[in-house]
Formats: sequence, C-alpha cells, structure tokens
Amino acid sequence: MNRTKVDDHVAMAELPTTGSIFQVSWPVRTGDIHTDKQLRLDAIARYLQDAGFDNLVDRGAMDTHPLWMVRRTVIDVLEPVVWPDRVHLQRWCSGLSSKWCSMRVRIRSDSGGLIETEAFWINIDPKTGMPATISEKFTAALASTAVDEHLHWRRWIEPDTDDYADSPFPLRSSDFDPFDHVNNAIYWQPVEDALPEKLRSEPFRAILEYTQPVKRGEQVSVRTGTNTLHIDAGGEARASARWFALTSNHSDQG
Repeated sequence: MNRTKVDDHVAMAELPTTGSIFQVSWPVRTGDIHTDKQLRLDAIARYLQDAGFDNLVDRGAMDTHPLWMVRRTVIDVLEPVVWPDRVHLQRWCSGLSSKWCSMRVRIRSDSGGLIETEAFWINIDPKTGMPATISEKFTAALASTAVDEHLHWRRWIEPDTDDYADSPFPLRSSDFDPFDHVNNAIYWQPVEDALPEKLRSEPFRAILEYTQPVKRGEQVSVRTGTNTLHIDAGGEARASARWFALTSNHSDQG
C-alpha cells in the first residue's frame, strides 16, 4: 500500500495485528476540554506529544533519539471524547524512511469516543539541529508495522497569500518550548476557534502543517478563510491548517 499519495482525504492505515504497538492511558482532565466538554484539538496534540515521549522512554531511546520535529498532524474526530472519561492510546509506525516516520495514534475512550491521528515526525540531531538517521535498532521496531517504507514528505496545504481575515495571535511565555519555539500544540488553538459549530457535531478531519517555527519575540497573526487557516510571522506563513467533514468511508475506518 502506497501511503505517499498527495491527498488530504486519504484514509489512515488500519491498526496492525502484529508488530510494535505502544499503549498508554490516562483520564481526561478539565484543562483538556472545550466548553461543551469535548476534548479540544490542542489537547489531542499534547496527548500525541506525551504518548510519543512515553514511547521513547519505554523503548529506552531517550539517549539516542531524544528530539523529534513534527511537520504535519492529521486528526480525525470520529466520535468525540467527552469529559469525564478515560482515554486509551495505541501508537505505531505507519510509514518510514531513514530520517523520518509517520506515527499513527488511535485514541479511544471508555464511553465510546474515537479519534484517529497520524503525524509526520523528523528525527533531529540535538547538536546540529538537522535531520538525523534513525538507528537500525529503532528502525526495526518502526518497520514492524510500517505499510510504507519509502516515506516522502509532500505538502498537502500550500501557504497561499489569499486576502483572508487577519487577526493578531498574542503569545505567552508558557507557549514556548526549551528551544524558544512555540510548542506545536499551541498552533491548534486558533484552529479550534475557527471550526464551525456544525462541523464539530459530525465526524471531521483537521490537518495542520508546520513550515517554520515561530520564535520568541516574533509578532504572530492568523489569516482565516472558509476552511483554511494560516499562522503568519515575519511576513510568511509558518503553519497552515485545513478542516472538512469526513465521508462515511473515513467514519467506518478501524
């Protein structure tokens, strides 16, 4: 199965029956939810970060592969997770190359919530800040579930210059990571604001692609269209998002 097709409607890889699948669970907290008690998109993004960190610790890979950069995250909310509830995450590799991989995370809740995600992660050398080759030992675990072992990066959302409505996006000191970059989960906050209420009442997909990091001290603004959003700094789009309702084929996956 070729998973490098440039198509933002492509179905995600199914949960494999064998191979390296990491599992973790925790309760949904009140800081994770929208006013309607549904799990927010930025909270889902943090869940993916936390599961990834726990996965590295579980594999004993924190010394060899401590730093990863996300280029794209896809979130399919098929059945919303609603507080109070407990979520169960399953994490596995769906696509692989020498320096990056796509990681699937399925989020289920005890009360029937179902969220499917896939993120494109690049292994980064902490000393050089450049993409680094994934070790053979680590690759073996990833390859045990990968359906695409020749994964390529291709953009799904072009950072256009359309005359969308523009609004400032103030950042706080708590929004930055140890590298003085905005944490990737923060980019989901304006997406959450832009989602139509009608869309949130049915299965939908939201995609966020990261082009360049936003650094401390930069002035950030958000341009919002009908179903597309761009986060700008320094006169250029640093991240772009798109969202749309899912068809029954996507809703039936898994």
